[in-house]
Amino acid sequence: MGFYVLRRILSTIPVMAVVALFVFSLLYIAPGDPAAIIAGDQATPADIERIRQSLGLERPFLVQFGDWAWRILHGDLGTSIFTNLPVTNLIAQRIEPTLSLMLVTLILSIGVAVPLGVAAAWKAGSLVDRLVMAFAVFGFSVPVFVIAYLLAYVFALELDWLPVQGYTPIGRGFWPWLQNLILPAIALGAVYVALIARMTRATMLEVLQQDYIKTARAKGIGQSGILFVHALKNAAVPIVTVIGLGIAALIGGAVVTESVFVIPGLGRLTVDSILRRDYPVIQGLVLLFSFAYVLVNLLIDLLYTLLDPRIRY
Repeated sequence: MGFYVLRRILSTIPVMAVVALFVFSLLYIAPGDPAAIIAGDQATPADIERIRQSLGLERPFLVQFGDWAWRILHGDLGTSIFTNLPVTNLIAQRIEPTLSLMLVTLILSIGVAVPLGVAAAWKAGSLVDRLVMAFAVFGFSVPVFVIAYLLAYVFALELDWLPVQGYTPIGRGFWPWLQNLILPAIALGAVYVALIARMTRATMLEVLQQDYIKTARAKGIGQSGILFVHALKNAAVPIVTVIGLGIAALIGGAVVTESVFVIPGLGRLTVDSILRRDYPVIQGLVLLFSFAYVLVNLLIDLLYTLLDPRIRY
């Protein structure tokens, strides 16, 4: 077990090295001269040269990457070109709204999707099953921003039940904090719920056909015990896999959702940085999102060993 965990942790190092190389290359992949783009149309040659020197663009690529990677290892993500603030400070200022949104979305999505998938598998072919699948198709088909605008219009503008935009820190109270996150979490979690519900249904249908389920029924075990103790436990690995893979969709959807609901999180910071061509901030954010996704996949891999002790690859 310990060797497996160590091997999985060490395997993330080359992955993050490749990610870091790609993130740093964003400065060169973008068309045109980065310094001229950042400086703007009204910039003088002196302004462009100053930006070029501040970014170190006059040095060889490998030298720049080595220096950047060394600073990253010491927790220095660089300095914003436009605000002149450390990127780590900008991220620290914006990370609470994004983490809050992700947490509420995860709890809401998993809490809704898994029971829906179990119910659809239990009532396969019935009206319940068709309704769940119809909802899943709807969740996959409709873009996040469309769902977000519909929710804001109905529940915020027409019914005036929830705030239409903004974010309240949790330090000001749990309910004001949650109020601002309900609509964004529903909009962001729609695709996630559809994904988890479909996978839960498909996996449960397969598990419910196994012989040990028939044996459990023959022993007189109740339906709830069969579904949630025997079947769901053995169907957990594919479901957990989908939950982990869906984190990427949440990260991408957070950018759109935070923009619609004017949440001052990392997604909104990403949009603002891209519009201003603030490359150090863009690089820091992409690296942070990539690291978070790699970390989630590592945790999912380690969770496999708890769900199924036979997994030791």
